[in-house]
Amino acid sequence: MNSSHFDNDESFIKNRVVLILSGGLDSTTLLYRLLREKKEIYCLTFRYGQKHVKEVQFAAKNCEKFNLPHKIISLEKITKAGIFGANALTSETKIPHGEYDDESMMDTVVPNRNMIMLSLALAYAISIRAESVYYGAHSGDHAIYPDCRPEFVSVMQQVAKLCHYWPIKLEVPYLNISKADIVKEGLELNVDYSLTWTCYQGGELACGQCGSCDERLKAFAANNAVDPLSYEVIKKGEY
Repeated sequence: MNSSHFDNDESFIKNRVVLILSGGLDSTTLLYRLLREKKEIYCLTFRYGQKHVKEVQFAAKNCEKFNLPHKIISLEKITKAGIFGANALTSETKIPHGEYDDESMMDTVVPNRNMIMLSLALAYAISIRAESVYYGAHSGDHAIYPDCRPEFVSVMQQVAKLCHYWPIKLEVPYLNISKADIVKEGLELNVDYSLTWTCYQGGELACGQCGSCDERLKAFAANNAVDPLSYEVIKKGEY
């Protein structure tokens, strides 16, 4: 193989990036950050067999709002084949209620989901000559989701550097900050949080009882801000 392939700094297009956009609070805030930085953004959203499509719909709305390229990738055949097992997000297992760090929240782990998504995002980045891939893992994810831990991200950053003829950056800017910090940044960026969905349930309203809702509501409360989403239940005095 010609070593010159590895030395060509012009092989990617500067400021062109791929964003894994779930439609949730974290990745949507990251979208606004990248817009502020005037990146050329290509968005990827994944249907991996989750019980509802509301996040996907909100991701699409944000891409339409900013006229961004957007691909929705289906991994549902993988889920139907049983690869992800019996987790609460893609099977009949009941969505747990409680705080985000409760033991029951382990049921929401979709095995190795982020590695699969990142592999596809890196392939897409190569095909469009993007210099970077972004995703919105944050410090609150570390205790529950193995593929959001700094150790995992560090290894995947090395993979991104080596998976093609030129290195690709894997950027995870929220890795060591909290959900409250993300909301703080989003409020400064004027993120329209009414166009985000965090709840693990797919109801007309967010449930207000699952760990994901709980963490989101606490993040807004920490910033003395009101979440624009409507909830079925909000624990009085806690947010």
